Amino acid sequence: MAQDSQSAPIGAPNSGLEPKGDTSILNSMAFRSIAYQVILAIFVILGGLYLYTNVNTNLDRQGIATGWDFVTENAGFDIGESPIEYDSEDSYGKAMWVGVLNTLRVAFVGIILASILGIFMGIARTSQNWLLSKVAYVYVEVCRNVPVILHVLFWATVVRFLPAPRQAISPFEGAYLMNRGVVFPIPSEDPSHIWIGAAFVLGIIGAILLGRWSRRRREQTGQYISTFWWSLVIIFMLPLATWVAFGAPLSWDVPVLKGFNFKGGLALSPEYAALVVGITVYTAAFIAEIVRAGIQSVPLGQIEASRALGLRAGFIMRYVTMPQALRVIVPPTASQYLSLTKNSSLGVLIGYPDLVNIGNTTLNQTGQAVEAIAIMMMVYLTISLSISTFMNIYNRIVAIKER
Repeated sequence: MAQDSQSAPIGAPNSGLEPKGDTSILNSMAFRSIAYQVILAIFVILGGLYLYTNVNTNLDRQGIATGWDFVTENAGFDIGESPIEYDSEDSYGKAMWVGVLNTLRVAFVGIILASILGIFMGIARTSQNWLLSKVAYVYVEVCRNVPVILHVLFWATVVRFLPAPRQAISPFEGAYLMNRGVVFPIPSEDPSHIWIGAAFVLGIIGAILLGRWSRRRREQTGQYISTFWWSLVIIFMLPLATWVAFGAPLSWDVPVLKGFNFKGGLALSPEYAALVVGITVYTAAFIAEIVRAGIQSVPLGQIEASRALGLRAGFIMRYVTMPQALRVIVPPTASQYLSLTKNSSLGVLIGYPDLVNIGNTTLNQTGQAVEAIAIMMMVYLTISLSISTFMNIYNRIVAIKER
């Protein structure tokens, strides 16, 4: 009896009667990736709503007020160190703003000093000078293996053991180190300072443009033009010419001992000085290792080839080593900047009125813990994201462009 149909042999082409594949939207990779993210977002939102409802219920049960009205109420406490005018009759909002400014003061100065010290120590680690290399090695190994909190407490103790104002140590004329902090002379206020600062910024821009012109000329003609000294002339001579044009005003606000303390000049509190030095020394040790790793990541053959061409050591470092090392140095250095900024909160241990210190005082007086902590979290999040954005932009600028 003949069979009505025969099974197609294995490997035979599709007859067209069977579907070629499941084209359902549920099997689409794009749809599933979006669906998973939507589901995850829904769970996160539901979890957040649950936590918010639970917190509000518990706060109401305990009779604890919620809301942001406390921000406009009188703080009722003084702040020992404030970059702006502040009085105990001012609001909690202004007190928190003082804490933000004090945190930024520490972070800004700490990042600059840690970068300078870290770059120097990182280059010293790769130096052919045995003594310099070993000193940098000891510094890095000691400082990065001691917890940052001990660094801050150590320097706070060192400051307390400095002599009293009448026996203050004077490293140079007009500057004094004592147990009440550091004071040093600063130029007296003058209307010309704004224009001198503007001239300095223009000088930096001019030096950058000069460097770019020199680089383009070298790429086109092969002729190397040193711009280092000319850049220094532009950066410093333009402000100097502006200063002379305004009559060369030169008067200093020199600190003078009056009673039990110095008056005048710029004074840094012992808490501020100890915090900046502590987190700077600690962070610089990690930056030094990052710089060393970046320099040593450059193939040795390129450096030897540069030397064989007769290039100077400074030229090799600037145009051969560092451009390739920066792609290794910049990303982890950004993380160190973020860590330094967040480590500034350790100032609460030594009495420095940073954001955490003032936030804790506000929390204790108002009892509104959720709001106070939320403010601190948002401030640190904003600062960290700003630093990350800036470093990402800088990383794209210095990245090697492939042709």
